[in-house]
Amino acid sequence: MHGSLDSPVIESMNFLNEISHRFPDALSMAAGRPHEGFFDTEDVHRYLRVFEDHLRAAHGGDEARVRRTLLQYGRTKGIIHDLVAENLAVDEGIHVDPESVVVTVGCQEAMFLTLRALRRDDRDVLIAPMPCYVGATGAAELTDMRVLPVRESAEGIDLDDLARVVVEARAAGLRPRACYVVADFANPSGATLGTDAREALIHLAEEHDFLILEDNPYGLFHAPGAEPLPTLKSLDGDRRRVVYLGSYAKTGLPGARIGFVVADQRVRHGQAGDGGGQDGAHGTVLLADELAKIKSMLTVNTPPIAQAVIGGKLVANGHSLRTANARERALYQGNLRHVLGELARNFPESATPRVTWNTPGGGFFVVLTVPFPVDDALLEHSARHHKVLWTPMHHFYGDGKPRPQIRLSFSYLSPEEITVGIDRLARFIREQSAA
Repeated sequence: MHGSLDSPVIESMNFLNEISHRFPDALSMAAGRPHEGFFDTEDVHRYLRVFEDHLRAAHGGDEARVRRTLLQYGRTKGIIHDLVAENLAVDEGIHVDPESVVVTVGCQEAMFLTLRALRRDDRDVLIAPMPCYVGATGAAELTDMRVLPVRESAEGIDLDDLARVVVEARAAGLRPRACYVVADFANPSGATLGTDAREALIHLAEEHDFLILEDNPYGLFHAPGAEPLPTLKSLDGDRRRVVYLGSYAKTGLPGARIGFVVADQRVRHGQAGDGGGQDGAHGTVLLADELAKIKSMLTVNTPPIAQAVIGGKLVANGHSLRTANARERALYQGNLRHVLGELARNFPESATPRVTWNTPGGGFFVVLTVPFPVDDALLEHSARHHKVLWTPMHHFYGDGKPRPQIRLSFSYLSPEEITVGIDRLARFIREQSAA
């Protein structure tokens, strides 16, 4: 069997998915899912109709072509690539040719395709801040791509450590192909990279000749009225060092499972990932087209009906999901304030045991530091005896070593559930601290 099947990273995803089913009466502060209170099945039908009208207008009323586009096998790179490009221009100031967009089955497929294309042999490595989203390190495991860890602080990836890791890797005969980063409200840490640091990261990528894989699932969920920071991709411009990984799971509809990758780099044919390339260079191809080749042998195409639901939502909202997610943004920010308030109520500064936490500006997660190492056995104890679930931080390091930190997700819950969950968690922490 493939070696990845024994990896702690691969085991993590299964374990975290299964434990909520094993303890259905436990309140879950583990899953980073969008809030379900705004879900409405009628939206699916409405967005399908909107997209059908959009196709009808685009194809001059050709009903056979409309049906074929929706119901037949579809184009490998997707049928809403143009709408995705419009969405990025309106919401993120990212201006790309729609042909550089590959619509994928969730962002997870986008990560796999990109890493599969970048890895030629054992010398090719991915750099990632630790702790790191398990979907990224898991995709690297599946493609046999070694991950080199870089330190992360409250301000995001440590750029000095990144430079050190790249230099040492090259000296050891390795080829750092890319650096994975979530610049806005990272999962799990909640860290956000400042604008100056974003520019510095792109400069490092140019200087040391590697790509940046920018994953941005939470960027729209900043504080109301706050000025959003520019994405790395919007700062990248013609340098084309950034491959942009996107998802409509949080901002569109998770059940549609629609993600995408913007790969506008030009690469030497058969040698994807050798830097950013140059537009129009002799003998080069668009990286997006290389990713589409891999996709054609993996999922063939992303289901057109699922794309149509997201496409309809984009058309219905003038290609902007910032406006369409205003109520979600307000809810998540309210939940974040409520989590922080409940933690302060249960663990005042004078309290024993001493418990601390970070204060992210947005996203879905808060990280607690507790006075004891945390493992999966303690999570099961918490679920069974205290009826509350959370995520041990060791899952985001991929080594299975217990650490005195846990991740709390607040996106899925109501304020009342958050209060109950933090009260139960506080009882668990006090019990373990006294043991």
